[in-house]
Amino acid sequence: MSENRGRRIVLWRHGQTSWNLERRFQGTTDIGLTETGVAQARRAARLLTSLKPDAIIASDLKRAANTAAELAVLTGLDVTHDTGLRETYAGAWQGLTHVEIIERYGEQYAAWKRGEPIRRGGGELETEVADRAAPVVLAHADKLADNGTLVVVSHGGTIRTTIGRLLGLESHHWEGLGGLTNCCWSVLGEGARGWRLLEHNAGTLPEPVLGDDD
Repeated sequence: MSENRGRRIVLWRHGQTSWNLERRFQGTTDIGLTETGVAQARRAARLLTSLKPDAIIASDLKRAANTAAELAVLTGLDVTHDTGLRETYAGAWQGLTHVEIIERYGEQYAAWKRGEPIRRGGGELETEVADRAAPVVLAHADKLADNGTLVVVSHGGTIRTTIGRLLGLESHHWEGLGGLTNCCWSVLGEGARGWRLLEHNAGTLPEPVLGDDD
């Protein structure tokens, strides 16, 4: 367990995409932001600057990279892109709508919702997503000065699994963390016994959660 150095990790989900609106599973497909998504990123970036971030890392998929760029403009920080922060790869599910997934892979979907280790569409297990993403986040958090803040720009599923891993929750319980709305964020802070969830789905306006994580 690391010593408490007062660091914070802000996990920020990307802005809206056309596939979010269509309830179409994106996974690792490289879909860009809508005009609304860009506006969401700009609004959120203005709020996040008040947290005085010291470093920004992001998924290299353009919906996350372009979201991160809005904060980089306001803070003057460079963005470090890492493929380890990409969304869950979900094979045959990618490109399908929520309804199509239920129709074609209903049993698989139900098993995933029950918390069973499922390779959705033949893709990654949620624990494998955490295996690749959480170490990236921790490595960059370790570089922070005491009381420093790291902003991680990623995807709904990846953020949820990373939070679950950093909190030390068993993977079966990760579903207990609700999904993030587009361009909203969660904040982890150091406590006496490790990372603590200080805020979840912050920045929310009354918007539905639309994404691969539901």
